[in-house]
Amino acid sequence: MSQLSTKHLLGIKDITADDINLIFETADNFKEVINRPIKKVPSLRDITIANIFFENSTRTKLSFELAEKRLSADVVNFSSSNSSVKKGETLVDTVNNILSMKVDMVVMRHSSPGAPHFLSRNIKANIVNAGDGTHEHPTQALLDAFSIREKLGDVAGKKVAIIGDILHSRVALSNIFCLQKLGAEVMVCGPTTLLPKYIGSLGVKVEHDVNKALQWCDVANILRIQLERQQIKYFPSLREYALYFGVNKKMLDNLDKEIVIMHPGPINRGVELNSDVADSEHSIILNQVENGVAVRMAVLYLLAGVR
Repeated sequence: MSQLSTKHLLGIKDITADDINLIFETADNFKEVINRPIKKVPSLRDITIANIFFENSTRTKLSFELAEKRLSADVVNFSSSNSSVKKGETLVDTVNNILSMKVDMVVMRHSSPGAPHFLSRNIKANIVNAGDGTHEHPTQALLDAFSIREKLGDVAGKKVAIIGDILHSRVALSNIFCLQKLGAEVMVCGPTTLLPKYIGSLGVKVEHDVNKALQWCDVANILRIQLERQQIKYFPSLREYALYFGVNKKMLDNLDKEIVIMHPGPINRGVELNSDVADSEHSIILNQVENGVAVRMAVLYLLAGVR
């Protein structure tokens, strides 16, 4: 198989294990490219890509932009905070105006779940979901699984614990779908108030004791507390959360094995993760950032082939 089964990357739920493996094989090649002295290839030289971000983003936006430029695409950046959206323009109008400038692909982040799906039904360009509300964040899940594969040789058969604010996380949902498609076992761990009610129906283990989760897993993917999405208090204080659910070096030293530590960023240091863990030899957090560029290059390149 040398082509994706889909025209868009809207969510991990919509792609196959073969798609994921094809993306990984392509990303392997691009990782070699971005470690060369000349980091560019002309693969998307005649493609124009619009990055449309209706929500704040640093890592994802930079990563996509770098991936696009490494592939020699023409890049248009759009941020809703200084646009006509503030004047009441609708999503379809905004995007159609951008497309009338002859854009081939749209990378979009939006606070509403399903916004990229809605867009894919209304416009002709390929859509890449860079995060839709608390729903999915497919490229983050792909780069996380790619980083596990790189570190441990394979994803199949590995035990991965996702620890933290599962309720408000689009990363968690995409990760669960991706890891399960690749044959990993998944556990979620966090306070009861931060676990969605439907979580058991996704075929994951549920744990509320962080020490037990760490003892079980090969890889701990630790998520940020998303205070900006919380309209009510889900736990008494950040200090209390850190006390019961934060991961520190002492906890890792008490395990009878080595585990891999991951975090999608940005890290709330001293809350979900202490600096002595984030900066330790257990952590592959910076590898995730590097792999993000290669994986996003692979996604854009493969989608351009389905045009």
